Amino acid sequence: MRLHDAIAPMLAFAALTACAPESASRGEPRPVTDLRILAADEMEGRLVGTPGNARARDYITARYAEIGLAPVGESYAHPFDFTRPVDRREPDGERVAMRGVNLIGLVEGAGESDQVIVLTAHFDHLGPGDGAIFNGADDNASGVAAILAAGEALIAEAPLHDVMIVAFDAEEGGLNGARHFVENPPIAAERIAFNINLDMIGYSPDGDLWAAGSYHYPVLEPIVADLAAGAPVALKMGYDRPTQNRRDDWTLLADHAPFHLAGVPFLYLGVEDHEHYHQVSDEFEIIPLDFFLGAVETAVMTVRAVDENLAAISAAPSRLEMRAGEP
Repeated sequence: MRLHDAIAPMLAFAALTACAPESASRGEPRPVTDLRILAADEMEGRLVGTPGNARARDYITARYAEIGLAPVGESYAHPFDFTRPVDRREPDGERVAMRGVNLIGLVEGAGESDQVIVLTAHFDHLGPGDGAIFNGADDNASGVAAILAAGEALIAEAPLHDVMIVAFDAEEGGLNGARHFVENPPIAAERIAFNINLDMIGYSPDGDLWAAGSYHYPVLEPIVADLAAGAPVALKMGYDRPTQNRRDDWTLLADHAPFHLAGVPFLYLGVEDHEHYHQVSDEFEIIPLDFFLGAVETAVMTVRAVDENLAAISAAPSRLEMRAGEP
């Protein structure tokens, strides 16, 4: 490989990063800049364990520091090991050892409670394939841009509770980053009171953003209803009830699943599967920016609402607990 070929992607990435403040000064909202950079070809689809994934990680780390998030432990980076199938089409076949890196930052709350809200979005995607790059603008550069926006908002106006902001790695192929976090929490597990997970909030042909989780935790229904009344996008409850069609119940399909299985209440914001899902066409250019920015604002509103109501949420039983208590 020629030296130019080796360093060209890094030079292009540096140019993208350097222009981010300039883009914002031209009137481009910062979430749009973050989305555009994370979904650029220079990130090579952010596949776990690749140079493109490392470049995305470096960008998110730099943004954490710029925002003013506190590291949890010695740094933002929390590596973990896992295995994945050599051939994705044969999940029960030969497996290979891999390393991922979760990125964890903290906004300290202004109140006295030791409960923590964990706001999450995965930053990895599918990488290159079939002579093209699966850039994953909606899946899930959109969610990462939103947790960065939430971090900025929370630093500007402190929440009541600590909010841990986590960019998970290795979601694709097994929710590996989220599983590791829940099984090896960086703080006492009993402090983790709620998970808000953002995964695919950028592209919705019908303009709907869905909130899943209130079926399992009925205390959330009036909270989401109040959010929907003031949200800049059409926020709807659903996709969390048991059904014979696995794709119609998102309870266990994304990074909130390990939290739910551990008994931590959750809300998952996302859009329905669409024609660009896991396709090379999931590019920055297909994202309707008005909807995306409205979804980002809705996500920030959701964090605020959960923060304000966390004591009531924590005290309320889940649907499973309610049924267990029935005669």
